Amino acid sequence: MQVRFQKTVDFIRKIYNKPEGFIPLHVPAFIGNEKKYLNDCIDSTFVSSVGKFVDRFEIKMSKYTGSAKAVTCVNGTNALHLALLMVGVERDTEVITQPLTFIATANAISYCSAKPVFLDVDLDTMGLSPKALLHFLESETVQKAGACYNKTTKQKISACVPMHTFGHPCRIYEIIKICNHYHIPVVEDAAESLGSFYNGQHTGTFGKIGILSFNGNKTITTGGGGMILTNDEELGKHIKHLTTQAKVPHPWEYIHDHVGYNYRMPNINAALGVAQMEQLETFLENKRKTANQYKYFFEKQGIEFFTEPENSCSNYWLNIILLNDRKQRDEFLKFTNENGIMTRPIWRLMNKLEMFKDCQTGDLSNVEWLEDRVINIPSSIRN
Repeated sequence: MQVRFQKTVDFIRKIYNKPEGFIPLHVPAFIGNEKKYLNDCIDSTFVSSVGKFVDRFEIKMSKYTGSAKAVTCVNGTNALHLALLMVGVERDTEVITQPLTFIATANAISYCSAKPVFLDVDLDTMGLSPKALLHFLESETVQKAGACYNKTTKQKISACVPMHTFGHPCRIYEIIKICNHYHIPVVEDAAESLGSFYNGQHTGTFGKIGILSFNGNKTITTGGGGMILTNDEELGKHIKHLTTQAKVPHPWEYIHDHVGYNYRMPNINAALGVAQMEQLETFLENKRKTANQYKYFFEKQGIEFFTEPENSCSNYWLNIILLNDRKQRDEFLKFTNENGIMTRPIWRLMNKLEMFKDCQTGDLSNVEWLEDRVINIPSSIRN
């Protein structure tokens, strides 16, 4: 087995052209106008939440994703928090999501004083399973006055948050169809899937609201940063208003008409975003080439490489292999990391974390199977 692990280390060093030293999981690539736009931003003195790069970044993202409105935020977590509030998530309600996700998904639900319900994922997407969703709603909920309620807890199901895991689209059409029948709004956690499409439509644009993330390890980065996407232009304008403390425009008066949020992305971060968007197609082509090379290599090694689901075009944000069991997974993780190749397992499942251990779950057979086998391997843009 260690021979195969060594071959993997050697191959990763070869494709990243780094025979020695540390190879990280995913680092940003600054190969365009990043420094120029940052200097322009500094020279303008508009480095905070007002400036031309904020508007340019939003327009570019709206055009690329096909959404009616895109609103920048400080990060993906507060983008998701605000999106949940906008669809009516309130204290003592419940939000259906998946346990295979980054902690931010569950945290944003908690910020609303709501509680997650964790359902299983599909093995071929690693995203929320429509089958598991439908089974839960049919067996565990009732309809009252045009809303969906949990039979056990008596709490309202106020939203559903599917996540496009590692950039691979989930079965979002089916999820939205089911949720519409049960009067549950869908908020897409597309934090990892900029550049991913399902049936030709960009992720994050299927539900009422979607969100993106531009953390330092994402396909494009603004250092930190996030974006809210919506096809409801008026709702988008309202969201933008709320992200800037709900300040009513006025030449000198400080008047606020809602409880607002300091969630607006600074202009200096948006300057990075504009430059990165100019390179997005190059980045995606680069990542797809890496994924294809990985696929060919691992097939020869008898190791499963996870590829984009049916009817999807994935961004291959983080590449994935699946090993035989947890023992082999842990041996691989130990060997690669000790040899300077950063690899990692999937996140600890949300329902196994202390603060979410009492949340309701469905049958989690698929996600537990994946937890024992999934490994992320280096996926940075290559020179």
